[in-house]
Amino acid sequence: MRMDRNKGLAILLIVVGALILLNLIPAFGFLVHEIIGYLIPIAMIVLGYYGVRSGNTVIGWVIMILGLLILMGKLSWLIGPLLAIGLIIFGIALLRGRGRRY
Repeated sequence: MRMDRNKGLAILLIVVGALILLNLIPAFGFLVHEIIGYLIPIAMIVLGYYGVRSGNTVIGWVIMILGLLILMGKLSWLIGPLLAIGLIIFGIALLRGRGRRY
């Protein structure tokens, strides 16, 4: 089967329509909403990186930093506990004498 431009556009439209329909079903809509909520900041980071690489440094850095800030906000539920675990491990290492002395 030969794939031409119109078939690719048709498949893209079908996928977008299916995602919109899945949003009408609460369980799938929540899942799609969560996935897209993480994909957009990641796409911003990637587009910012490509902007920096192609010579549009100011716009690239602005988009990349915004994407990083949004992604950090979305991942704060993970960053907080990981930071706490790291601090506990570092504190135990200091008590045992294996940590760096300041």
